[in-house]
Amino acid sequence: MLAGCSVGDGTPRDAASERPAASDSVLLPTAGMRFDYQIGEGYTPPDGVRAVSRDREDEPAPGLYNICYVNAFQTQPGALEWWQSTHPDLLLRGDDGQLIIDEGWDEVLLDTSTAARRTQLAEIVGEWIDGCAESGFQAVEPDNLDSFERSDGKLTQAHNAAFATVLAERAHKAGLAIGQKNTTDLLGRHSAIGFDFAVTEECAQFDECDAYADAYDDRVFAVEYEGEGEVDFEESCARWGDRISLVLRDLDVLPAGRKGYVYRTC
Repeated sequence: MLAGCSVGDGTPRDAASERPAASDSVLLPTAGMRFDYQIGEGYTPPDGVRAVSRDREDEPAPGLYNICYVNAFQTQPGALEWWQSTHPDLLLRGDDGQLIIDEGWDEVLLDTSTAARRTQLAEIVGEWIDGCAESGFQAVEPDNLDSFERSDGKLTQAHNAAFATVLAERAHKAGLAIGQKNTTDLLGRHSAIGFDFAVTEECAQFDECDAYADAYDDRVFAVEYEGEGEVDFEESCARWGDRISLVLRDLDVLPAGRKGYVYRTC
């Protein structure tokens, strides 16, 4: 399969991946919605919360704007055996043939480097996205868009942008909005890819919140983590709390009631 031509910003465009704009049936989040990040395990949202992000295998929270977490560019912890037994060719390998791993989370990177592999991956991840819609979520956040940074040079921004474009098309067809997860490197391509809003981690720590807010008209769900970096959460709220949905969580995103649970909003 040919790698395809490119869109105006140089992003490869795979065959049959012409992206439709989000239709009227896609519900976009509202800027400033109080947010909770529950990808570790769902629990009763705190008072005032209007939007939550939960894992695709969890249930959406009744009456809220629900974002479905999908690990689209790396393997979920515990899922490597399934990938090795069913799709070993879709796991990224170095020149030595060894799997390339995100050491921080013990996740193997998925290989988005060719149109053929992106097509195969889209069949798998696309079913997950469809499942999010069937479960009642309003949006999806495909995680690890920035895996090219950990790929030992095997992946590029363009590879992941091309795969994200296919996922955006699939999400919109399923009636879901789709959020850009991290990496300011691809903010300039967000419209061409088809992202509707952003979910960021530690944008305050890296002084990136304004960039996301400007790109997405403040439709940004931003997560900071307790004990990570030297950013004061109150100062972050004073700087960005009137623009974006900012939340402080524990790094393990534990459910309420569990030892170590942290949740604060502006």
